[in-house]
Amino acid sequence: MDHYKVLGLPRSASKEEIKEAFRKLAVKLHPDKHSHSPKAVRESTTLRFKQVSEAYQVLIDDRKRADYNFRSSRSHNYNANTSNYGHGYGYGYSATNYGSKYRRASSGGSGASSAFENVLRYVTTRAFLLNLSVAGAFLGGVVVVNRGWDALWKMHNAEKSFEETMRSLERSKVRKEKP
Repeated sequence: MDHYKVLGLPRSASKEEIKEAFRKLAVKLHPDKHSHSPKAVRESTTLRFKQVSEAYQVLIDDRKRADYNFRSSRSHNYNANTSNYGHGYGYGYSATNYGSKYRRASSGGSGASSAFENVLRYVTTRAFLLNLSVAGAFLGGVVVVNRGWDALWKMHNAEKSFEETMRSLERSKVRKEKP
């Protein structure tokens, strides 16, 4: 199901256009308006109302809309993955469980691309980036301290290698023990 087609809008529609299209369709398709209609008409308008509501909930939220646009623009997975969209609130996704069911519904496709998407999704989380920055600061501090020790070592032991210094320390220990 294409959310833009459900609302009768182009992909470039503004939030105001989305709200207006939803309002018109919601008034037209609301289940209370069709409560005295035949059962078949009632069920089809209820289903259509749910589809319109779902399309509105996705397209009005900037993050959900961007995610939907990104996923639907990938033509090689779009046709295979969208078969679960729009069959009411039990399939695809809804406003309350958008993240989990939407990802499950679109997890088809090659394993490599979905694994890459999962890694990319994890790497761009705030917690990961915060941990990465703390680890980077820690490692940077270790490098600075290590270079400082190297500089101090070279200042106090000019022209000597570590091995030469260790040998001279051993000799001085032996001399102290001999008296």
